[in-house]
Amino acid sequence: MKLSALTTAVLAVAAALAATTGAHAADTLAKIAAANKMTVAYRESSVPFSYLDGPEKPVGFSVELTNAIVAAVKQKLGKPNLEVGLMAVTSQNRIPLITNGTLDLECGSTTNNSARAKDVAFAINHFYTGTRLLVKKGAGIKDYPDLKGKKVAITTGTTNVQVVRKYSTDKNLDIDIVMGKDHSDSLLLVESDRATAFAMDDILLYGLKSNSKTPADLEVVGEALQVEPYACMLPKDDPQYKALVDGVITGLMKSGQFDKLYDKWFMQPIAPKNLPIGLPMSKELKDNIKTPSDKPAT
Repeated sequence: MKLSALTTAVLAVAAALAATTGAHAADTLAKIAAANKMTVAYRESSVPFSYLDGPEKPVGFSVELTNAIVAAVKQKLGKPNLEVGLMAVTSQNRIPLITNGTLDLECGSTTNNSARAKDVAFAINHFYTGTRLLVKKGAGIKDYPDLKGKKVAITTGTTNVQVVRKYSTDKNLDIDIVMGKDHSDSLLLVESDRATAFAMDDILLYGLKSNSKTPADLEVVGEALQVEPYACMLPKDDPQYKALVDGVITGLMKSGQFDKLYDKWFMQPIAPKNLPIGLPMSKELKDNIKTPSDKPAT
Protein backbone atom coordinates (compact mmCIF):
# COMPACT_ATOMS: atom_id res chain seq x y z
CA MET A 1 0.00 0.00 0.00
CA LYS A 2 1.44 3.35 -0.98
CA LEU A 3 2.07 5.96 1.68
CA SER A 4 0.24 9.24 1.17
CA ALA A 5 1.22 12.81 2.00
CA LEU A 6 0.53 11.93 5.63
CA THR A 7 3.87 10.18 6.02
CA THR A 8 5.74 13.04 7.70
CA ALA A 9 3.03 13.60 10.31
CA VAL A 10 2.68 9.87 10.94
CA LEU A 11 6.40 9.30 11.44
CA ALA A 12 6.54 12.21 13.87
CA VAL A 13 3.76 10.59 15.90
CA ALA A 14 5.51 7.23 15.75
CA ALA A 15 8.77 8.78 16.98
CA ALA A 16 6.96 10.34 19.92
CA LEU A 17 5.33 7.01 20.74
CA ALA A 18 8.65 5.24 20.61
CA ALA A 19 9.96 7.60 23.25
CA THR A 20 7.00 7.01 25.56
CA THR A 21 6.14 3.32 25.20
CA GLY A 22 9.55 1.95 26.14
CA ALA A 23 11.62 -0.82 24.65
CA HIS A 24 9.18 -3.65 25.38
CA ALA A 25 7.12 -4.51 22.30
CA ALA A 26 3.41 -5.15 22.75
CA ASP A 27 2.19 -8.66 21.84
CA THR A 28 0.79 -7.60 18.47
CA LEU A 29 3.94 -5.68 17.60
CA ALA A 30 6.09 -8.63 18.69
CA LYS A 31 4.00 -10.95 16.54
CA ILE A 32 4.35 -8.64 13.54
CA ALA A 33 8.09 -8.27 14.09
CA ALA A 34 8.62 -12.04 14.36
CA ALA A 35 6.67 -12.72 11.17
CA ASN A 36 8.08 -9.65 9.41
CA LYS A 37 4.50 -9.17 8.19
CA MET A 38 1.45 -7.13 9.15
CA THR A 39 -1.95 -8.23 7.87
CA VAL A 40 -4.63 -5.57 7.47
CA ALA A 41 -8.25 -5.74 6.34
CA TYR A 42 -10.18 -3.91 3.68
CA ARG A 43 -13.81 -3.90 2.58
CA GLU A 44 -14.90 -4.31 -1.02
CA SER A 45 -17.95 -2.02 -1.02
CA SER A 46 -17.91 0.27 2.04
CA VAL A 47 -17.82 3.52 0.06
CA PRO A 48 -16.14 5.92 0.83
CA PHE A 49 -14.33 4.20 3.73
CA SER A 50 -12.88 1.11 2.13
CA TYR A 51 -13.80 -0.18 -1.32
CA LEU A 52 -12.29 -1.45 -4.54
CA ASP A 53 -11.29 0.85 -7.39
CA GLY A 54 -10.04 -1.92 -9.62
CA PRO A 55 -8.96 -5.53 -8.97
CA GLU A 56 -7.37 -5.85 -5.51
CA LYS A 57 -7.01 -2.06 -5.27
CA PRO A 58 -8.65 -0.90 -2.02
CA VAL A 59 -9.10 2.86 -1.64
CA GLY A 60 -10.97 5.15 0.74
CA PHE A 61 -10.91 7.18 3.93
CA SER A 62 -10.30 4.17 6.20
CA VAL A 63 -7.67 2.79 3.82
CA GLU A 64 -5.71 6.01 4.30
CA LEU A 65 -5.98 5.61 8.08
CA THR A 66 -4.70 2.05 7.63
CA ASN A 67 -1.75 3.29 5.57
CA ALA A 68 -0.87 5.83 8.25
CA ILE A 69 -0.97 3.19 10.99
CA VAL A 70 1.14 0.79 8.92
CA ALA A 71 3.74 3.55 8.46
CA ALA A 72 3.85 4.06 12.23
CA VAL A 73 4.28 0.32 12.88
CA LYS A 74 7.16 0.17 10.39
CA GLN A 75 8.81 3.11 12.15
CA LYS A 76 8.21 1.66 15.61
CA LEU A 77 9.71 -1.71 14.68
CA GLY A 78 12.51 -0.27 12.58
CA LYS A 79 11.31 -2.35 9.62
CA PRO A 80 10.84 -0.07 6.60
CA ASN A 81 10.47 -3.12 4.33
CA LEU A 82 7.86 -4.85 6.51
CA GLU A 83 5.58 -7.00 4.36
CA VAL A 84 1.96 -5.84 4.40
CA GLY A 85 -0.72 -8.40 3.61
CA LEU A 86 -4.17 -7.24 2.45
CA MET A 87 -7.26 -9.29 3.25
CA ALA A 88 -10.83 -8.61 2.10
CA VAL A 89 -13.35 -9.01 4.93
CA THR A 90 -17.12 -8.93 5.31
CA SER A 91 -19.38 -7.73 8.11
CA GLN A 92 -19.70 -11.37 9.17
CA ASN A 93 -16.05 -12.47 9.38
CA ARG A 94 -14.18 -9.26 10.36
CA ILE A 95 -14.45 -9.79 14.13
CA PRO A 96 -13.47 -13.50 14.13
CA LEU A 97 -10.44 -12.70 11.96
CA ILE A 98 -9.25 -10.17 14.55
CA THR A 99 -9.92 -12.44 17.54
CA ASN A 100 -8.14 -15.47 16.02
CA GLY A 101 -5.05 -13.44 15.18
CA THR A 102 -5.35 -13.59 11.39
CA LEU A 103 -5.71 -9.80 11.17
CA ASP A 104 -3.66 -7.17 12.99
CA LEU A 105 -5.90 -4.25 12.02
CA GLU A 106 -9.34 -3.61 10.56
CA CYS A 107 -10.22 -0.07 9.51
CA GLY A 108 -13.43 -0.03 7.53
CA SER A 109 -16.94 0.95 8.57
CA THR A 110 -17.15 -0.94 11.85
CA THR A 111 -19.34 0.29 14.70
CA ASN A 112 -17.63 0.57 18.07
CA ASN A 113 -20.09 -0.82 20.61
CA SER A 114 -20.01 -2.40 24.05
CA ALA A 115 -20.99 -5.89 22.85
CA ARG A 116 -18.12 -6.09 20.37
CA ALA A 117 -15.70 -4.65 22.93
CA LYS A 118 -15.97 -7.95 24.82
CA ASP A 119 -14.01 -9.59 21.98
CA VAL A 120 -11.93 -6.84 20.36
CA ALA A 121 -10.49 -3.41 21.12
CA PHE A 122 -11.35 -0.19 19.33
CA ALA A 123 -9.19 2.80 18.51
CA ILE A 124 -10.26 6.44 18.66
CA ASN A 125 -13.62 6.98 16.93
CA HIS A 126 -13.27 8.40 13.42
CA PHE A 127 -16.88 8.74 12.24
CA TYR A 128 -20.48 8.90 13.50
CA THR A 129 -23.52 7.58 11.63
CA GLY A 130 -27.12 6.37 12.01
CA THR A 131 -29.41 3.80 10.36
CA ARG A 132 -31.45 5.28 7.48
CA LEU A 133 -33.02 3.95 4.30
CA LEU A 134 -32.01 3.73 0.63
CA VAL A 135 -35.05 3.45 -1.62
CA LYS A 136 -36.08 3.94 -5.22
CA LYS A 137 -37.54 7.36 -5.97
CA GLY A 138 -41.26 7.08 -6.50
CA ALA A 139 -41.57 4.09 -4.16
CA GLY A 140 -43.57 6.20 -1.71
CA ILE A 141 -41.20 5.51 1.17
CA LYS A 142 -40.25 8.53 3.28
CA ASP A 143 -39.63 6.93 6.69
CA TYR A 144 -39.83 3.65 8.59
CA PRO A 145 -43.63 3.65 9.17
CA ASP A 146 -44.05 3.45 5.36
CA LEU A 147 -42.37 0.03 5.43
CA LYS A 148 -45.08 -1.77 7.40
CA GLY A 149 -45.24 -5.38 6.15
CA LYS A 150 -42.62 -4.77 3.47
CA LYS A 151 -39.25 -6.39 2.73
CA VAL A 152 -36.16 -4.49 3.90
CA ALA A 153 -32.62 -5.49 2.95
CA ILE A 154 -29.90 -5.37 5.63
CA THR A 155 -26.34 -6.66 5.37
CA THR A 156 -25.57 -9.78 7.43
CA GLY A 157 -23.38 -9.24 10.49
CA THR A 158 -24.17 -5.54 10.97
CA THR A 159 -25.61 -3.80 14.02
CA ASN A 160 -28.41 -2.45 11.83
CA VAL A 161 -30.19 -5.82 11.92
CA GLN A 162 -30.86 -5.58 15.65
CA VAL A 163 -31.71 -1.87 15.45
CA VAL A 164 -34.34 -2.32 12.74
CA ARG A 165 -35.72 -5.52 14.23
CA LYS A 166 -36.27 -3.81 17.61
CA TYR A 167 -37.84 -0.75 15.99
CA SER A 168 -40.16 -2.94 13.92
CA THR A 169 -41.26 -4.84 17.02
CA ASP A 170 -41.72 -1.70 19.14
CA LYS A 171 -43.78 0.00 16.42
CA ASN A 172 -45.62 -3.15 15.28
CA LEU A 173 -44.44 -2.69 11.69
CA ASP A 174 -43.95 -6.38 10.85
CA ILE A 175 -40.94 -5.56 8.63
CA ASP A 176 -39.64 -8.58 6.70
CA ILE A 177 -35.82 -8.41 6.92
CA VAL A 178 -33.96 -9.87 3.93
CA MET A 179 -30.25 -10.49 4.50
CA GLY A 180 -27.65 -9.39 1.96
CA LYS A 181 -24.24 -11.07 2.10
CA ASP A 182 -22.51 -7.69 1.68
CA HIS A 183 -23.48 -4.08 1.00
CA SER A 184 -23.43 -4.42 -2.79
CA ASP A 185 -25.71 -7.48 -2.51
CA SER A 186 -28.14 -5.55 -0.28
CA LEU A 187 -28.20 -2.70 -2.80
CA LEU A 188 -28.94 -5.17 -5.60
CA LEU A 189 -31.97 -6.43 -3.65
CA VAL A 190 -33.46 -2.93 -3.90
CA GLU A 191 -32.39 -2.32 -7.49
CA SER A 192 -34.00 -5.61 -8.54
CA ASP A 193 -37.18 -4.91 -6.51
CA ARG A 194 -36.65 -7.89 -4.22
CA ALA A 195 -36.68 -5.45 -1.30
CA THR A 196 -38.39 -2.08 -0.91
CA ALA A 197 -35.56 -0.49 1.07
CA PHE A 198 -31.99 -1.04 2.24
CA ALA A 199 -31.49 -0.10 5.91
CA MET A 200 -27.86 0.73 6.71
CA ASP A 201 -25.54 3.42 8.08
CA ASP A 202 -26.46 6.58 6.23
CA ILE A 203 -22.94 7.35 5.00
CA LEU A 204 -22.63 3.92 3.41
CA LEU A 205 -25.97 4.45 1.68
CA TYR A 206 -24.79 7.78 0.26
CA GLY A 207 -21.60 6.11 -0.98
CA LEU A 208 -23.41 3.15 -2.53
CA LYS A 209 -25.92 5.47 -4.19
CA SER A 210 -23.18 7.62 -5.75
CA ASN A 211 -21.51 4.54 -7.24
CA SER A 212 -24.67 2.70 -8.28
CA LYS A 213 -25.73 2.07 -11.88
CA THR A 214 -28.36 4.84 -11.79
CA PRO A 215 -27.75 7.22 -8.84
CA ALA A 216 -30.59 9.53 -9.92
CA ASP A 217 -33.12 6.71 -9.36
CA LEU A 218 -32.25 6.32 -5.68
CA GLU A 219 -32.60 8.44 -2.55
CA VAL A 220 -31.69 8.23 1.14
CA VAL A 221 -34.68 8.86 3.39
CA GLY A 222 -35.91 8.56 6.97
CA GLU A 223 -34.77 9.71 10.37
CA ALA A 224 -31.65 8.10 11.83
CA LEU A 225 -32.70 5.45 14.35
CA GLN A 226 -29.53 5.88 16.41
CA VAL A 227 -26.08 7.50 16.35
CA GLU A 228 -23.11 5.11 16.36
CA PRO A 229 -19.35 5.67 16.14
CA TYR A 230 -17.01 3.95 13.69
CA ALA A 231 -13.52 2.99 14.83
CA CYS A 232 -10.59 0.83 13.72
CA MET A 233 -10.69 -2.63 15.29
CA LEU A 234 -7.69 -4.13 17.09
CA PRO A 235 -6.77 -7.26 19.06
CA LYS A 236 -8.09 -7.07 22.62
CA ASP A 237 -5.94 -6.55 25.74
CA ASP A 238 -2.96 -5.01 23.97
CA PRO A 239 -2.67 -1.49 25.44
CA GLN A 240 0.69 -0.71 23.85
CA TYR A 241 -0.53 -1.48 20.35
CA LYS A 242 -3.75 0.47 20.98
CA ALA A 243 -1.67 3.43 22.21
CA LEU A 244 0.29 3.42 18.96
CA VAL A 245 -2.86 3.29 16.80
CA ASP A 246 -4.64 5.93 18.91
CA GLY A 247 -1.55 8.12 18.68
CA VAL A 248 -1.60 8.02 14.89
CA ILE A 249 -5.29 8.95 14.69
CA THR A 250 -5.16 11.71 17.31
CA GLY A 251 -2.00 13.01 15.67
CA LEU A 252 -3.84 13.33 12.36
CA MET A 253 -6.71 15.09 14.12
CA LYS A 254 -4.43 17.58 15.90
CA SER A 255 -2.35 18.30 12.79
CA GLY A 256 -5.36 19.12 10.60
CA GLN A 257 -4.60 16.19 8.25
CA PHE A 258 -7.76 14.41 9.38
CA ASP A 259 -9.90 17.33 8.19
CA LYS A 260 -8.14 17.23 4.82
CA LEU A 261 -8.79 13.50 4.53
CA TYR A 262 -12.45 14.05 5.35
CA ASP A 263 -12.77 16.73 2.68
CA LYS A 264 -11.05 14.47 0.14
CA TRP A 265 -13.35 11.47 0.65
CA PHE A 266 -16.67 13.00 1.73
CA MET A 267 -16.84 16.36 -0.07
CA GLN A 268 -14.74 16.05 -3.25
CA PRO A 269 -15.39 13.82 -6.29
CA ILE A 270 -14.16 10.25 -5.73
CA ALA A 271 -13.57 7.16 -7.85
CA PRO A 272 -14.89 5.34 -9.72
CA LYS A 273 -17.57 7.73 -11.07
CA ASN A 274 -15.87 10.95 -10.02
CA LEU A 275 -18.93 12.05 -8.00
CA PRO A 276 -18.89 13.55 -4.48
CA ILE A 277 -20.63 11.99 -1.47
CA GLY A 278 -21.45 15.53 -0.35
CA LEU A 279 -21.82 14.89 3.39
CA PRO A 280 -20.45 17.66 5.66
CA MET A 281 -18.76 16.67 8.91
CA SER A 282 -21.24 16.01 11.74
CA LYS A 283 -21.25 17.83 15.06
CA GLU A 284 -20.39 14.56 16.81
CA LEU A 285 -17.25 14.11 14.73
CA LYS A 286 -16.20 17.76 15.12
CA ASP A 287 -16.53 17.35 18.90
CA ASN A 288 -14.51 14.12 18.77
CA ILE A 289 -11.70 15.85 16.89
CA LYS A 290 -11.51 18.48 19.64
CA THR A 291 -11.61 15.85 22.39
CA PRO A 292 -10.71 12.42 20.95
CA SER A 293 -12.70 9.55 22.44
CA ASP A 294 -13.06 5.80 21.94
CA LYS A 295 -16.41 5.74 23.77
CA PRO A 296 -18.58 2.95 22.35
CA ALA A 297 -22.23 2.97 21.43
CA THR A 298 -24.31 1.23 24.06
